[in-house]
Amino acid sequence: MSAYTMKAIRQHEFGGPEVLHYEEAPIPELKTGEVLVRVHAVGINPPDWYLREGYKDLPPDWQPVVEFPLILGSDVSGVVEAVAEDVLGFSIGDEVFGMVRFPSTGESMGYAEYVAAPASDLALKPAGIDHVHAAAVPMAGLTGWQFLIELGHTEANPFQPEAHRPVPLQGKTVLINGAAGGVGHIALQLAKWQGAHVIAVASGKHESFLRMLGADEFIDYTKNTPEDIVSNVDLVLDAVGGPATGRFLRTLKQGGALFPLFMGFADADEAANLGIYVSSAQVRSNGLQLAEIGRLLDAGTVRVAIDSTFPLADARMAHERSADGHIQGKIVLKVV
Repeated sequence: MSAYTMKAIRQHEFGGPEVLHYEEAPIPELKTGEVLVRVHAVGINPPDWYLREGYKDLPPDWQPVVEFPLILGSDVSGVVEAVAEDVLGFSIGDEVFGMVRFPSTGESMGYAEYVAAPASDLALKPAGIDHVHAAAVPMAGLTGWQFLIELGHTEANPFQPEAHRPVPLQGKTVLINGAAGGVGHIALQLAKWQGAHVIAVASGKHESFLRMLGADEFIDYTKNTPEDIVSNVDLVLDAVGGPATGRFLRTLKQGGALFPLFMGFADADEAANLGIYVSSAQVRSNGLQLAEIGRLLDAGTVRVAIDSTFPLADARMAHERSADGHIQGKIVLKVV
């Protein structure tokens, strides 16, 4: 490996985990407004494997056009190696973390030893957590924040005509479906921080974990169907989503809200008749919001759980683990 190349995971075609190759790639060059980060850890997220496959489940006109070879990965934690002349607020040697360029694709991304990131996408890494835990935070944390606390941007949402609006949580009852996953377990803690009573839905093996994070009630979906035993909820955050998300309309009070993370909701007429606000958001990079989340991490108000770690070279295995499901927290690639 020369002084101008790095090790990275690249793919030269769409497909399954087998298209991920550990190989040499050029170290990205800094552009205006960017910071070069020596990556220590990379968080794995669902959009990684959606893009790896070519977003095959999206309508053709929504599928991104990308150039190969492609490097996946948005969530990174590492150390600043170089700073563009116009960048203020970061210096060489700073430990940083961030969600890089999301939802854009095709430029310098995270499954690599170096990433050139827009400075606005980064925040200083919380001192109290290591790079593995920091890399697990950005997308999950920002998704929870932008759905529940503050959207933080004015970009048009390709999935719905109006901008997403978080709802007040103080004193409200919030049900989180898929509470043990990456977004779910952080959203649970954000809702508790905002003063909500939280009902966590997951399989039974996650109960003690979720109660430790602050869940007030727990439903084992393998034993009980949530919509058959819960009612009068103010907000449902469905971190599983998909076509079945409409079933949670039955759990909500008149005037409540349903926030599915993924597309597929098809019961708009029923929701309108019940006066239920159904909304989603497309998470976007935001270093300022990430800094706020970092302060909660440093204070111990929010904790991030690690399901498993893999060396960068074993990204295929990490994607296979993600496909197994039943994740508790996040999967992370260790770079150094």
